[in-house]
Amino acid sequence: MVRHHQPRKGSVAYSPRKRAAKETPRIKSWPSYEEPKLLGLAGYKVGMTHAMCVDADNNSPTYNMEVFTPVTVLEVPPVVIMGIRSYEKTTRGLRAITEVIADNLDEELSRKITLPKEYNQSEAIAKIQDALEYTDDIKLLVHTNPKVTSVPKKKPEIFECAIGGTSSEEKLNAALELLGNEVKASDVFSEGQYVDSIATTKGKGFQGVIKRWNIRIQYGKAARSGKKRHVGSIGPWTPRRTMWTVAQAGQTGYHKRTEFNKKILKIADASQVDEINPDGGFIKYGLVKNDYILVKGSVPGPSKRLIILRKAMRPKKSDANAPQINYISTRSKQGA
Repeated sequence: MVRHHQPRKGSVAYSPRKRAAKETPRIKSWPSYEEPKLLGLAGYKVGMTHAMCVDADNNSPTYNMEVFTPVTVLEVPPVVIMGIRSYEKTTRGLRAITEVIADNLDEELSRKITLPKEYNQSEAIAKIQDALEYTDDIKLLVHTNPKVTSVPKKKPEIFECAIGGTSSEEKLNAALELLGNEVKASDVFSEGQYVDSIATTKGKGFQGVIKRWNIRIQYGKAARSGKKRHVGSIGPWTPRRTMWTVAQAGQTGYHKRTEFNKKILKIADASQVDEINPDGGFIKYGLVKNDYILVKGSVPGPSKRLIILRKAMRPKKSDANAPQINYISTRSKQGA
């Protein structure tokens, strides 16, 4: 009996699925905030555990009850504001005008970039102030401190981060105050706040069409040749071409992905690491040594992967209060 018509099988989202250009994601969109402060922060994914929290959502059937909540642990040592960059608006988008670099930069940065030997910061500041008339945006250059974590690397990651403010002059003044200073997670985010997590996903290498696109495994006459995990047809005789929507094997994973509205359950400093560290440390990571953030649910990427948290582009208005956490599990979890 002939099967009835069905919609196409398999996903066409996120095409083309090729490897990310680099592991540190580049953020192209930032929310607008009037308060002149950093709009993002970076941390390292430690692993997952679970907590018992009091449900504060009025519309939930478990309102005011203690519920099981999966959480992701992110280690967020203080990041350093290493530079300021100004942009002007052109017909082809934003174009960098000039930048200011901080003094006394960490020597580990020489593993990543070439540090200037002779640099006049006063001239650079005067130049960026003179260009305020046609400056459209001000962004900060931030570098991480992986050497103080359990991540086995010394080379810092460098990424651009936006800063809040109502005008370019206000943003520049706030950026000059932050230049060369360390910024902690508690200076940027608050408990109960919604953020967007941006990272490069776990790489899975070259995979077939079933795993890569989740198409249907062949059955009946189409499987009599001995092959089941393949596409029934890659296109008609006319026109003689293969459409981009046809599922084909290729790179799977290691893609830049953004997950919106992840709720921050807790922001803790280095003195509270005993509340989260299992005996012997987290599997595939080790011990948390610095400030850490508990995020409700999962975030992209494997352990030790850099995760950038951005203030939410489209935040939820309901249930934005800091939750009450009664218990955090410190049992070691395989595959967390």
